[in-house]
Amino acid sequence: MIKIDLKINNDEWKRFLSEHKNANPFQSPEMLKVLKECKLYDFILVGARNENNDLVGVLLSQVQKDYKSVLGNFTARSIIWGGPVVKDNRSEIVFEILKEYDKIASKKAIYTQFRNLWDIHYGDGFEKSGFYFDDHLNILIDLSVGEEELWKNIKKSRKEGIRKAKRNDLVFEVNNCSGRIGTFYKLLKNTFDNVKKPFPKIDFFEAIAKNFDESEVKLFELKKDNEVIVSLLAFTCNKCIYAYYIGTNREHKYFLMRPIDLLYWETIRWGALNGMELFDWMGAGKPDIEYGVRKFKLQYGGEMSNLGRFEKTHKPNLMKLGKLGLKLYQKIK
Repeated sequence: MIKIDLKINNDEWKRFLSEHKNANPFQSPEMLKVLKECKLYDFILVGARNENNDLVGVLLSQVQKDYKSVLGNFTARSIIWGGPVVKDNRSEIVFEILKEYDKIASKKAIYTQFRNLWDIHYGDGFEKSGFYFDDHLNILIDLSVGEEELWKNIKKSRKEGIRKAKRNDLVFEVNNCSGRIGTFYKLLKNTFDNVKKPFPKIDFFEAIAKNFDESEVKLFELKKDNEVIVSLLAFTCNKCIYAYYIGTNREHKYFLMRPIDLLYWETIRWGALNGMELFDWMGAGKPDIEYGVRKFKLQYGGEMSNLGRFEKTHKPNLMKLGKLGLKLYQKIK
């Protein structure tokens, strides 16, 4: 018999994750602390226990809004990265977690999207709960093959960009986040304003820097004349680099130097030299839609797979209004 627990002890939660191969930062007590500190975020936490009262499953959702006012209700969406984490991937545990989750999410969010970080084998747990599978690609790079093999796997055009960036004397650094989020966020804002898409407020990243250990999150940066021109915030947990958010200086003179080519290579190389086993691009678009970013990522080698997403709409009418609101946001920006 599976029992639901909505208040999980942090130490027990950490122990559970330490014994699970699919543990990740997005389903951790640290991420819950982050969400509690951010104005435009809420959360849904659902745990599951067996007949012996052992923790056997965890789901943590990020409920995101773009505005504080009533308008926020039209943008509220529940995003689950890398969850639920369930003992032995048992579908009956997943079903009980999703049943409880759905009760809460239907009041808090317009829709739910599970962004899978591994090839989920949960039987029919999602389908029984009313979720549908949507194709979505991702690319993983095996860092355990070593620096030499990783370099061999990079395509010629990307190697040329890496060499050009080096000739322009760009300097690569790996830094802790403390005291550096302001610079990162300025570059991130510059990037997202250009593509006209919503992105987290600075308090989200400040909370990540505050609540995660320095070993678990890093800023991978490139400098030109001591000025940071590219900054990647990535989680470095469980021997995996999760490439989370990147910000760039979009001045044309820097673009010509090919800094992003070098930044990703040096980050991958750093991972291989520092005991990491995987580099996770965290998404490569839908398979039936042309996506230049996917072509770029594939030039670094790696294996592409259709991990997909599970989705469910809780409030169809608000969903339609939300899509109209996004179009308006893009026009205004």
